[in-house]
Amino acid sequence: MNILISTCSQGLIYALLALGIYITFRILNFADMTTEGSLTLGGATSAVLITSGMSPILSILIAGIAGSLAGFITGFLHTKLKIQAILSGILTMIALYSVNIRIMGKANLSLLGKKTIFRSIENLQFFKYDTPFATFIVVLIICIALLVILNLFFKTRIGLAIRATGDNEQMMRAQGGNTNFKKILALMISNFMCGIAGALIAQNQGYADINMGTGTIVIALASVVIGEALIRKNKILLSLISVVVGSICYRFIIFFVLNLGMNPSDLKLFTALVAAVLLALPSIKETIVGGIKSVKNRKPV
Repeated sequence: MNILISTCSQGLIYALLALGIYITFRILNFADMTTEGSLTLGGATSAVLITSGMSPILSILIAGIAGSLAGFITGFLHTKLKIQAILSGILTMIALYSVNIRIMGKANLSLLGKKTIFRSIENLQFFKYDTPFATFIVVLIICIALLVILNLFFKTRIGLAIRATGDNEQMMRAQGGNTNFKKILALMISNFMCGIAGALIAQNQGYADINMGTGTIVIALASVVIGEALIRKNKILLSLISVVVGSICYRFIIFFVLNLGMNPSDLKLFTALVAAVLLALPSIKETIVGGIKSVKNRKPV
């Protein structure tokens, strides 16, 4: 039971990262590579603040703000300096590597013996001696709160404008909408989620590492695609919930694959293959259906 609860907790933490990717990848239609740097930035910021004596809850909020600043830089490079979307994200991600080293002062910063948000909850009488359940409750509350906030936001006028910008940027611009502002705001929100995810990952595992963000964008994409395959969505809330469900399912897939004997060093390869197959499924399905239709419509000689 503890293993199942821990797996769900991991899925909920990485769901915040997947939600950030969903905002840029699906809603904004923007290939943002900032994620790998902003997640590490969130973890590094939270770890440094906690070791300095700050409240772990406040450090999570500041980590999210730090991530949103990274998103702002990517948006500025793309909208104001006219750098291509993917290149602007890569430039920010590369720059953040040095920034994160500067923040931590070294490649790895331990939180051993420090008060994290999970340790604070574990010390409560109700959760004593049940660490996995305490962790699960914390991340579940945070995930639900952010889901509700995102759902409400994307139903506001500016939230709908962001969604419209992703659907048809030229139409929004023709109607007098400031698409550059919408892009920057969406990137800031996306990387805010990534920063919070990085802070929670660092506090959960007990350290922040300079390489903790490597490959996370593929994990998030796999979660998004799995969720979309499982839940047919026609509303923004269902879309957001599908991402969370996909993240949890992905963690259970990893759990079972490891139990089958896969080498942990092969996990990133496995994740990339899963993401590639899931992303290619619509194209494969279309090709198969088109082939069947052409065979049926072929006139006999």
